Amino acid sequence: MKYKTDWTNKSEVDRVWHIIDAKDQILGRVATKIASLLIGKEKVSIVPNVDGGDFVIVLNSDNVKLTRGKESKKMYYKHTGYPGGLKEIVFEDQIKKDSRRVIELAVKNMLSKNKLRDNR
Repeated sequence: MKYKTDWTNKSEVDRVWHIIDAKDQILGRVATKIASLLIGKEKVSIVPNVDGGDFVIVLNSDNVKLTRGKESKKMYYKHTGYPGGLKEIVFEDQIKKDSRRVIELAVKNMLSKNKLRDNR
């Protein structure tokens, strides 16, 4: 008796929209939940080579919290590409400037580093 494994195709994936309220929630916990939904880990038909994750909308990203007073200690770095072009910004300033970027960076670092990362 032969067993056949059925793999899900890209056309067979059912994507659902999720709305997550990040108000007064911890950044890492929210990012973990979002990454899990984007990858599709909570679905029965997960396939490693198909982007089968759902769509996520995050509300109140400016009210996200960090634990143990890290608001003034957590740094975000970017480099301009020029010598001496390393730029630093503290979490408090980044949340005021663009709160979406904080959640985006946290989720991006939780996704697997492969070709499907840009699609998610």
